[in-house]
Amino acid sequence: MQNKKIPSPWVSLLPILVLVVLLFFTISIFGSDALSGGSQICLLFTTALCTLVGMAGYRIPWKEFECAIVNNITGVSTALIILLIIGALSAAWMLSGVVPTLIYYGVQIIHPRFFLVSCCIICAVVSVMTGSSWTTIATIGIALMGIGKAQGFAEGWTAGAIISGAYFGDKISPLSDTTVLASSVTETPLFTHIRYMMFTTVPSLIITLILFTVAGFFHTVNGTEHIALFTDGLSERFHISLWLLLVPVVTGILIAKKVPSIITLFLSTLMAVVFMLLFQPEVVMEIAGDCTNRATALFKGTLVSLYSATSLAAPTSELGELIATRGMSGMMGTIWLIICAMCLGGAMTACGMLGSITSLFVRFTHRLVGLVASTVGTGLFLNLATADQYISIILTGNMFKGIYEKEGYESRLLSRTTEDAVTVTSVLIPWNTCGMTQATILGVPTLTYLPYCFFNYISPLMSILVAAIGYKIVKPVRMPKTEN
Repeated sequence: MQNKKIPSPWVSLLPILVLVVLLFFTISIFGSDALSGGSQICLLFTTALCTLVGMAGYRIPWKEFECAIVNNITGVSTALIILLIIGALSAAWMLSGVVPTLIYYGVQIIHPRFFLVSCCIICAVVSVMTGSSWTTIATIGIALMGIGKAQGFAEGWTAGAIISGAYFGDKISPLSDTTVLASSVTETPLFTHIRYMMFTTVPSLIITLILFTVAGFFHTVNGTEHIALFTDGLSERFHISLWLLLVPVVTGILIAKKVPSIITLFLSTLMAVVFMLLFQPEVVMEIAGDCTNRATALFKGTLVSLYSATSLAAPTSELGELIATRGMSGMMGTIWLIICAMCLGGAMTACGMLGSITSLFVRFTHRLVGLVASTVGTGLFLNLATADQYISIILTGNMFKGIYEKEGYESRLLSRTTEDAVTVTSVLIPWNTCGMTQATILGVPTLTYLPYCFFNYISPLMSILVAAIGYKIVKPVRMPKTEN
């Protein structure tokens, strides 16, 4: 049996370069609307190019491409379901008055000078308890975006603080799927992995909190009349009640009980729908439009609010924009983009392009700093190329496992570096599943919040810095074997 010939690293880079060029022109022309179709076409075109190169130049059968693409899409099927439920949950939380209630009290409690740092800390605590950056951002994150808007913060700053905190918890929580995956792939005990990550993660968070604290003091505080206008508008539009806070409380309890994410999000949505009918029937009937029968109007309004985009009359355009929802249909562009990204990742895997490109990084693994930097670079590259953090974690861990063993380093160093490189940077890439999802949920383009996600790009740099210092990095001394 002949060994399959694979493309050289330089040939393998061709689809990536084509994709980058296409996305550059697409984004420059369409702006934030690029996710409505332009970016998807770019990904599919690049997938076709990759497949053509593999089939024509390296005689790789179509069946291999098809299987790899199907496997990739199957791997993110759960994430697609979660996205649909999050679309419904976000709408239900907003229209039931849960998010308006959180905003109403939040703008009065959190001082603007400390809003950004408080925002980061709150999301960090919630994501540690939930183990999910997605759930944190889709629930408390949306409320914090509203508070930030009321206090006059640019949306990029607020989103950056939310994402920084959310991905801190996603990275170190034992409930996080990426944390479990990174430790499993590298065969590192889970809590060994988490404890070892503290040496890079905690300093990264401390620096991040300092930056957000300093930024808060340079923020021009809106007058109390602006905040009063905002809160008055919310109370005029919604029935504000502390009873509505039962929804996030119950959601937190379900998460603490380790109820599966899909079930938790579904039950949270269902509870919010019940509260929406109890506390905001006028809102539901406004969404339904002209209906002669009240029961019919409530039923129609509930369904429309969950699956379709909605907008309500509001005292100001700013408030109207805040309380507008996208529903499940608002997630379809993101789902479409994820499927197209999975097609490209599958095609590049099938023809061996990913393995060929990452072999370039292996050349720099002779010293500790080079080894860690190569792992970081590979993880970041795979996030760019495969557009999925789970695939990137698996490929990075498997690729470097043998190298770390050969060099005599502990598996926990590889597991930590993999998380430092992959988990936190995925949200910074516009076409990555995380970047697309969070941009959609928060309503802020990826490139708008990217400069302010301090934690997310300090973490991989901290991993390299700690390797350069050599702190807590042990290279076991191999004892010669003796015969009995």
